[in-house]
Amino acid sequence: MTDRPKSSHEPAATKDSIVFVVDDDASVRRALSNLFQSVGLPVEQFGSASEMLQTKLPDAASCLVLDVRLPGLSGLDFQAELTKANIHIPIIFITGHGDIPMTVRAMKGGAIDFLPKPFRDQDMLDAVLTAIERDRKRRDADKIVANLQALLETLTPREREILALVSSGLMNKQIAGELGLAEITVKIHRGHIMKKMGTKSLAELVRKAEILGIRRNKS
Repeated sequence: MTDRPKSSHEPAATKDSIVFVVDDDASVRRALSNLFQSVGLPVEQFGSASEMLQTKLPDAASCLVLDVRLPGLSGLDFQAELTKANIHIPIIFITGHGDIPMTVRAMKGGAIDFLPKPFRDQDMLDAVLTAIERDRKRRDADKIVANLQALLETLTPREREILALVSSGLMNKQIAGELGLAEITVKIHRGHIMKKMGTKSLAELVRKAEILGIRRNKS
């Protein structure tokens, strides 16, 4: 690692975030930890993939700096294991023995970057800050979906049915005809739906339904 950048202020992306370093070389772990801590990034380091797997990860925007060649579970296999476990942590691979097939596999698996050793400190920091910002945005999006899902759970089965029809563009009269209801009944249900979903306009309601992936059930 070379050309360490000199910075007197902490990047915005470092707030409430953490970098995980997995490398079996203690000197590399130490150097990376010093680099990240120099810009205010907290670090947790591990000597193997299995070591990290046994650790409860904090709920914070994060990224993983991962050596490709590790004892036991390799970096690429670890990437696959995280995907299977539905753990969506952005990964930056580092290696002294990189090749094109390895790089392609890593990037297809969703890696942010693949840095051959020795790498420039600034290249590493740029990759890490990009990864953390991406993870922060993903987490924010996940929270929005989780909050909307909680609101959706308050709807009755009939209200969910009407929501799907509303979001597909049907008017109250059309929905009433399709469900065999009076139009006034549909209007009342729609009012309840908007209140429960915390919306003030049809456009907002449709947008929330889109985020939740609510679709009309075409049988």
